Amino acid sequence: MTEKKEETTANGTSRRDFIKNTSLAAAGFMIVPRFVLGGKGYTAPSDMLNVAGIGAGGKGESDIAAFAKSGKANIAFLCDVDDRRAAKSRASFPKAKYYKDWRELYDKESKNFDAVSVSTPDHNHAIIAYGAMQMGKHVYVQKPLTHDLWEARLLTDAAKKYKVVTQMGNQGASNDGTRLMSEWYDEGLIGDVHTVYCWTNRPVWPQGIKWPDPSQNIPKELDWDLWLGTAPKKDYVDKLVPFNWRGWWDYGTGALGDMGCHLVEAPFRVLGIRYAKDVQASVGSVYVDEFKQGRFPESCPPSSHITLTFPKTAKTKGDITLHWMDGGIQPERPIELGADEKWGGEEGNGTLFIGTKGKMYASTYSDAATLLPKSRMENVKAKQKYARVPGGASGHYAQWVEACIAGYGKQEVSSPFEIAGPLTEALLMANLAVRGHDLKGGTIKMLWDNDAMKVTNFADANQFVKRNYREGFVLKA
Repeated sequence: MTEKKEETTANGTSRRDFIKNTSLAAAGFMIVPRFVLGGKGYTAPSDMLNVAGIGAGGKGESDIAAFAKSGKANIAFLCDVDDRRAAKSRASFPKAKYYKDWRELYDKESKNFDAVSVSTPDHNHAIIAYGAMQMGKHVYVQKPLTHDLWEARLLTDAAKKYKVVTQMGNQGASNDGTRLMSEWYDEGLIGDVHTVYCWTNRPVWPQGIKWPDPSQNIPKELDWDLWLGTAPKKDYVDKLVPFNWRGWWDYGTGALGDMGCHLVEAPFRVLGIRYAKDVQASVGSVYVDEFKQGRFPESCPPSSHITLTFPKTAKTKGDITLHWMDGGIQPERPIELGADEKWGGEEGNGTLFIGTKGKMYASTYSDAATLLPKSRMENVKAKQKYARVPGGASGHYAQWVEACIAGYGKQEVSSPFEIAGPLTEALLMANLAVRGHDLKGGTIKMLWDNDAMKVTNFADANQFVKRNYREGFVLKA
């Protein structure tokens, strides 16, 4: 799939014309299938996707391995700012050329790969993905799609503009559960849904804390400036890399950004919702001494309860109220559940739909989809309406690889940016209420103008819709 310069034969004929002419002359001979020429299990180079993996450790490591497992992806390049994190991927794919700076990779190797996987901290997702899309490369981007609302809208529009295959890394979107619940809802088994609850045990990293003191112990394997990327210049601090960045607004998007794309995806698909029209939030308090409340605006709060209102859709009779709860907060147990029946999934994550005729819920990645009371599961019958993704959540990766090989618009993917973008926007808009709580000193109902992408009744919150990037990391839209 990689673009190559046209070759010529010794007499000046183009290689394309030469092949065309000689093929016509040889038409009387037997045409031998490629699998015979290459042997059993052979995959022709034209059926392989050359992938550049940016962010090769942690989630990036598992993403890259999953692409390769499809049998149709060649991991051609690896890129990571931290040699320690990249070590396992480099050992697994020794033929992949390695870079530390994605900008250098793009400058030098743009003709040698077809697609890019972005598995970096949230604050660098958009600039890396957009640069790839501008070159006509297909992109797979970890959740949340972006750090800022403006970035999410930009990438959504770019997917259409540059005609590339896109997928966000919320693999539950490929699970059977979200499709099964769609079929139950379409059959009217729980009536009209008006309220949804989504909850998580995240954060499982420190939040609601003071910014640490600077450290001089920058690991020699880490390029700290490259890790900061678009974020403001700051001195290195311990324990931010590789994971705890999620709890700091400069880099992460908190518990909502981490798990929202997994848990809110099902309501988006089942109910056909897209953009919210208002939001409000209450957040957990932190006390640093007796009756002395701490204020740490750089850090996400330890817990929150956010309420979003979505307008009526083609699949609902009225507005939908969606509650988001994190930090271990959960909704009241449905009365249809027995006292000893499991609730919320073993990992503390779940989604509950409340309809006029019943309820249904699922756990992380829309696993264990269940009608309530559970006795309904014994006799439930709904016609399969939505095609399943082979392998479910695990098949999310191969689905994207195969769609890239087929070409833009040829094969469906579960979380293209036309879906992932609006989902991400709704979650990031909810975070405006979380951050606005600190600015306001309390809860406020924020009214959202989706077309203008701004809060209309609390202008201070709009500073978080779009950041200013640091010099040297410019997104050229």
